[in-house]
Amino acid sequence: MSEELVNAIADMREEEAIQLVRNMLEQGVKPMEILDAARQAMDTIGQRYEQGIYFLPELIMAGEIMNQIAEILKPKLAESLEIKRPGKVLMGTVKGDIHDIGKNIVSFMLGANGFEVLDLGVDVPPQKFVEAVRDFQPQVVGLSGFLTLAFDAMKETIQALEAAGLRDKVKVMIGGGSVDEHVRAYTGADAYGKDAVAGVSLARKWVGAK
Repeated sequence: MSEELVNAIADMREEEAIQLVRNMLEQGVKPMEILDAARQAMDTIGQRYEQGIYFLPELIMAGEIMNQIAEILKPKLAESLEIKRPGKVLMGTVKGDIHDIGKNIVSFMLGANGFEVLDLGVDVPPQKFVEAVRDFQPQVVGLSGFLTLAFDAMKETIQALEAAGLRDKVKVMIGGGSVDEHVRAYTGADAYGKDAVAGVSLARKWVGAK
């Protein structure tokens, strides 16, 4: 049945996937086994995205399916206490930019891979990132920006983390429309993700998730 669930999610058969999850729980399948199948499906979806078979709408839909599955599994996971999240990621679109489609997709994908995600939204000033790092204590910070004016805001945010003595406590990844290696070097980020799949891979690598 796990393989059926993987295929249903990967092929975007939403109703079938949700029903399979409910059936598996009724039959005593452990929540972690269901989550593992969902993760396998997300890996397949990521591969199809990289191959140009899937596009942004499919990634958004996959995120929505995963959110529904997570809601169904939450009570069972709370009972069993068997889930160990790989880590925390703080996300936000930097000051001066209000684009959030890319950021939302990355947040979806991170959540699907088990990360605890705090999304600060759009037009987030550097100090708000600093405060959130102090309070939320993530291992990874994701700065998003679509406009070129966002590059200065990314740099200022990373400098603010440094000034607050927090820079060495987090890994910073940046992403957005025209972000590349030159922008990464300019902002002082640790890496850039060319898409949501790359962003998840970076986060998993940094927290040591297998």
